[in-house]
Amino acid sequence: MFKYILKRLLLIIPTLIGITVACFVITITAPGGPIEQKLAQLRFAGGGESNQSSSGNDYGVPQEVIDNLKKQYGFDKPIPIQYLIWLKNAVTFDFGDSFIHEEPVTQLILERVPISLQFGLISFILTYLVCITLGVAMAVRKDSLFDISSSIVLIVLYSIPSLMLGILLKVFAGGLWDLFPIGDLYSDMYFEKDFWARALDRIHHFILPMLCYMIGSFTVLTQFMKNSLLEEINKDYVKTARAKGLSKKVVHYKHALRNALVPIATSLGNIFGIFLAGSIIIEKIFNIPGIGLLALDSATARDYNVIMALIFIQSLIFIAGRIASDLIYVVIDPRIDFS
Repeated sequence: MFKYILKRLLLIIPTLIGITVACFVITITAPGGPIEQKLAQLRFAGGGESNQSSSGNDYGVPQEVIDNLKKQYGFDKPIPIQYLIWLKNAVTFDFGDSFIHEEPVTQLILERVPISLQFGLISFILTYLVCITLGVAMAVRKDSLFDISSSIVLIVLYSIPSLMLGILLKVFAGGLWDLFPIGDLYSDMYFEKDFWARALDRIHHFILPMLCYMIGSFTVLTQFMKNSLLEEINKDYVKTARAKGLSKKVVHYKHALRNALVPIATSLGNIFGIFLAGSIIIEKIFNIPGIGLLALDSATARDYNVIMALIFIQSLIFIAGRIASDLIYVVIDPRIDFS
């Protein structure tokens, strides 16, 4: 097991390099970068007229200005050199400054992490608690009215995209019926309230986006848990245990359930990903200043430093999550040996 974990840890390096090289080349070579946007601003400030004959370019500014901007942003070097410089700094989590926000990228991300972390952690816990419990209940009551009705509800929920659900909740529950806030994280008088009033205020603002966060994986995880337990119940060792006189509850919840949780462990490693999960669609709809909205704004504005920082950190976290999933396998079922 130790050799396997060591091998996986060593594979992190080439994996990260491969991911970041591909993303770096794509982002750098994509049109409409920070230099083009800066030059467009200068041209607009100068009246919006092009002066190609005197400047030698389409932006109406001297070539010296363009060269200075490339040097300022580090684009005056070949792309391989740019990547090596970026990689050297990324090892120490120094991603430079944001072109748009004009502040250190690391600080910018750390300001957004707690917001996305709250939604990610709460939705992760609620989803697993509800889905595992519901999946087990549906499996032990297979073909009953409860199982059929639950399956119908889950299919309906699965057919609703999170974007559509967010819009419907915002229009009806937040606007027409005025039951919940339609955006932001807290009300205007939040900081003047006591602890419990603040907690209720946050919960009130969290309900609508939390429903959208959970709907994506709710149906899949519930059905996965149900099918996994049903597969274990139909195996010979369960039939043998029942033949020996053990009660159905003991066989299902003590023996079969433990083995049925092994496939679920694959997704448990995703708990690492909630630190930078963020949902672009949900955060945009409900105006939540989290990692997802930061990624969207950075991609739109071609803020290369922020984009690459998010790619690097998220890749590192999700790789660590996959390794954690393997460790959870062993904890749930010690018979598993990766060596």
